[in-house]
This record gives sequence, structure tokens and C-alpha cells, in this order.
Amino acid sequence: MNTCVEQAARVIQDAQRVEVFTGAGMSAESGLDTFRDATTGIWSKVDPQAMASIGAWAKDPEPMWRWYLHRRDLALRAQPHAGHRAVAASAKTAVTTQNIDDLHERAGSGTVTHLHGSLFEFRCSICARPWRGEVHPETIPECPLCGNLIRPGVVWFGEALPHREWEEAEQRMSTADAVIIVGTSGVVQPAASLPLVAFDLGTPVLEVSPVATELSRYSRLIQGTAEKVLPALL
Repeated sequence: MNTCVEQAARVIQDAQRVEVFTGAGMSAESGLDTFRDATTGIWSKVDPQAMASIGAWAKDPEPMWRWYLHRRDLALRAQPHAGHRAVAASAKTAVTTQNIDDLHERAGSGTVTHLHGSLFEFRCSICARPWRGEVHPETIPECPLCGNLIRPGVVWFGEALPHREWEEAEQRMSTADAVIIVGTSGVVQPAASLPLVAFDLGTPVLEVSPVATELSRYSRLIQGTAEKVLPALL
């Protein structure tokens, strides 16, 4: 264990409540693409306005429906790595994630707040009634209550983050004894502002990332990957 990780581990050891804030980089070591990598990122392959906006869904929902079910299948094939398992194994941790792949839950984390929804949840496009029936790429189900199309339960561009989840994340950031940021570029707002709640209160903020990000100025950067650093840190 290097000196930087040792010092950060002592911060975690002294904490009673640790909030772990994760982005797409947390899932990269499980084989899932991040969004903004210039060559392999999801948005380098598809137009985000065509696959992640309510306007595109209203205009032509079928391609989006098939694409999100394909991404759900990819997430199902991915497996939690040692970093996910280390977070889940610690009794101190709660998770706020921008990820929609449910890898934290599959690793065993019991307290996970999803800011951007989940690939494994579906709801009515209009009345928001949850859909718990089967889904298939060929057919988009209709809501039994109002007859409108069922959509993926994720947050698209231009949509507000879920109010209850946002309040939970803010509350945990404000009461944490330490915060660990993992795998987020720090550019997606408003989610990226959440660790600043802890920073403004003087709470220790640690960041696990191979490179510096927009949040590094507010944190102690531990350069490395989640799979290698988190087991040592926790």
C-alpha cells in the first residue's frame, strides 16, 4: 500500500459514515463503456440527442427501446469487480451513483441511490406508473392505466433528476464523515455538484481516478483504478 492510500485509509478508518459517489468509470473495469471517452465512449458511437432525449422518444421510440434493452443485456453480462465488492462489504458505506447498471446492488450494497435511474426499471411515458411486466426488444408495452408507451426508467437529457433520490443524496453528503468519489468526470450537472456539499462543510473528500478530473480541486486525488484502490482504501 503506497503512502497516499495509507493516509486516505486512515481517514476512512476514523469515519463512521462514508458516502461513495460513483460514475461510469466505476463500471469500466466490469467491461462497460464510459460515456465521454473520445474513442470508446458511448457518446462517440451514438448521438446522445437521438438516444437520450424525450424529444427523440416522442418522435421515434422503437430504436431507443431496442438500444436500451441491448444496454440492459450488456449490464447483465457484466460482473461486479473487487471495488464494487469492497464498497458492499464495508458497513460504513452508502452509495450515490450516476450509473444505471445496478452493479452496486449485485455486489451486495444495500443502500444505493440512483440519480439517473436504472436500466432494470421501466415506467409509463406519461403517467409514470411503474411497469413490472416482461419486456422484449420487438414490442414496446403499453401502460394498463392510461394506454401510453412504457419507457426505460432512466433520466434523459433535459429531464429533472428524481426529487426523492436527490434529497437523499444531499442529506447523506451533508452528514457523511468522509466522501469517496470514484469514476466520474465531474462535468455532468447537477450530479457533479453533490460532493461540493461535503467539501463546503469541511468533510474529507477523496477521489479515486487514474487522472485528475473537474472534482480533483475539491478532493485528495488517489491515482489508480477502482478495482485496485478501493479494496485497499476500505
